[in-house]
Amino acid sequence: MHEPETHDVVVLGAGPVGENVADRARAAGLSVAVVERELIGGECSYWACVPSKALLRPVLALADARRVAGASKAVTSSIDAAAVFKRRNHFVGDWDDSGQADWIAGIGATLVRGHGRLAGPKRVVVSTPHGEVTLIARHAVVVCTGTRAALPDLPGIAEARPWTNREATEATSVPGRLAVVGAGGVGVEMATAWQGLGSAVTLLVRGSALLPRMEPFVGEYVARGLADAGVDVRTGVSVAALHRPDAAGPVRLELTDGSELEVDEILFATGRTPLTDDLGLDTVGLTPGDWLEVDDTCRVRAVEEGWLYACGDANHRALLTHEGKYQARITGDVIGARAAGTPLDAAPWGVHAATADHHAVPQVFFTDPEAAAVGLTAEQAERAGHRVQVVDVEIGDTVTGANLHADGYRGRARMVVDAGESYLLGVAFVGPGVAELLHSATIAVAGRVPISRLWHAVPCFPTISEIWLRLLEAYRDARTA
Repeated sequence: MHEPETHDVVVLGAGPVGENVADRARAAGLSVAVVERELIGGECSYWACVPSKALLRPVLALADARRVAGASKAVTSSIDAAAVFKRRNHFVGDWDDSGQADWIAGIGATLVRGHGRLAGPKRVVVSTPHGEVTLIARHAVVVCTGTRAALPDLPGIAEARPWTNREATEATSVPGRLAVVGAGGVGVEMATAWQGLGSAVTLLVRGSALLPRMEPFVGEYVARGLADAGVDVRTGVSVAALHRPDAAGPVRLELTDGSELEVDEILFATGRTPLTDDLGLDTVGLTPGDWLEVDDTCRVRAVEEGWLYACGDANHRALLTHEGKYQARITGDVIGARAAGTPLDAAPWGVHAATADHHAVPQVFFTDPEAAAVGLTAEQAERAGHRVQVVDVEIGDTVTGANLHADGYRGRARMVVDAGESYLLGVAFVGPGVAELLHSATIAVAGRVPISRLWHAVPCFPTISEIWLRLLEAYRDARTA
């Protein structure tokens, strides 16, 4: 048994969220220990955001080229899957985390490799290959352990050995037939990627819509794009049972509509569950396996002493890497301020409050067409009690830059406006190339920029960003009609 080590802050989880907490706490002059049981860099770096976008980019680049006369004829052969996998491997560092481990050392933090569990207030015991290490935190323990894929309890699921996001992003060969179960971001992105890489993809959607947390028209455009690419999109149906008697053979699926489907692999993209079940939460009065509810400084509400924080997926505010990193930056600053005895600016939109979690969460899905949104949908805004004005514009009908980007451009934009206060509550885009429009929308929503001021934000001609001018014109015309 090693002698206990004392640090100002102990961070559980060295994904992007944990790394950002450590960085900000070190910037505040605090000593930090970071505990990680898998690869430094976490899910996002090796099995989610980075590898999935590496798989998607060649697929989308070819789709973009095929939409431009003069370029489309240059696309003369099928995609080189082996080259795509090689490029993906480069971006995940061939699953070697030494560079990220070096970064942690470079900021002056201590890395402890192993599985960390709470063992009472401010105390973490880490099981390492060389025995147990006990870490004591002077000021804070921060849980940044993320989530894992949630698999449904279905007959035959164990023998079927289904893919989750991990298998889908680290695979090295293209299955001839792939079933994707789920209508969220992982489902639609992986259907896009693997269809483009050469699989015959069937997308099974329990409900009636894709991307159900976005504006309904966004899912409709994405569904049409998937179908046009050759994906068999089936709504109102899911899996009832799975059969794979031969480990090397196909999977036979019994579907909820009574039909059957045979595929070579099946991917379940049916949600996430928190990695808090084996963290020793019971030693501080919390329930193992629960999401950790936090206040806007990301301090766990149920621990009255105020030393426990949770950032990223574990707090269930917004299961998005960029939002977790935002929380992490704030949390590191909060811990530093509290350690120094400095007053917090934790009022809404203060530097110590993760206010954007409630009002301005941006999200992008790299499908074909791309889907991007920030803030509230029209339905969410109405439920929240706002008097809402909705402005829709077809991008291809009105924006020169869109039609230069792609022949026959198809896409739509929506502004959700607080009709009383005349500022944006939400914005949604769907169409080729719209992901890069989202940060301007995020600034407008987070800053509550008045519509009258947005007229002075001049979009460049000829870019797709001229959609902002078309939206403002449509808003003006509706107000004066």
